[in-house]
Amino acid sequence: MKDRRAASHFKPGRGAPRGGRGRADDGVIRIYGLHAAEAALANPRRAIRKVYATPNAAQRIAAIRPDLRNIESVTPKDLDRKLGEDTVHQGILVEAEPLPDLTLDDLPDARLLIFLDQITDPHNVGAILRSAAVFGADGLLMTARHSPPLQGALAKAASGGLDLVPIVQVPNLARALADAGERGFTRLGLDSGGEVALEDFPVPDRLVLVLGAEDRGLRRLSGEHCDAICALTTFGPIASLNVSNAAAIALHMMAFKMRRAAV
Repeated sequence: MKDRRAASHFKPGRGAPRGGRGRADDGVIRIYGLHAAEAALANPRRAIRKVYATPNAAQRIAAIRPDLRNIESVTPKDLDRKLGEDTVHQGILVEAEPLPDLTLDDLPDARLLIFLDQITDPHNVGAILRSAAVFGADGLLMTARHSPPLQGALAKAASGGLDLVPIVQVPNLARALADAGERGFTRLGLDSGGEVALEDFPVPDRLVLVLGAEDRGLRRLSGEHCDAICALTTFGPIASLNVSNAAAIALHMMAFKMRRAAV
């Protein structure tokens, strides 16, 4: 059976958000969906402005934040009007402040990090954050530009990961990769053209997984700042994966190997 290498090649839909610091024009972060809202309300670093909730949703979040007073009771149709009829809000909308900015200095004990190279689709970034939370990644780094806002659809797809996984935003990914290398991280780019199978790569003590953009993969300069370019070995007729699926597989594989090696 012939092996193939798979990574992440996905063209974003039309109208996908193309950047921003994770806030609306009025400076407010809007987070909807029960899991995303619950994580935001439970995060001591997240300053809450106001919560709009149906009676059922309000009852559920009361167990998390019994001290919360700035709650407005609404109907599902009220939230439809605020967010759009196609939005799956599950009866709750949280308006909050952006989280404080972080740097790599704020993650001194990190062993497993994810760097995103201009991934613009909010659903993909949200799904990657969810996988990062599931598999115990210590943080996610993305560029301040050419990344989706840290709210809305991204927060919903992350299912709480937005408030559980530390996020660092930087102006330049190549410089951040160089910085990570100086801190002792092995930097592995994930790309279908990689010559090394990720499952065969030796387990490093500290690891950065670098994931490329949906449409073009890793940029040249990003790849040049990686210690190796790896691919996932596949066996079926399709040789590439959506970037969030590739991230989930890579995170599981490397997190498991690193934890087993540490025992």
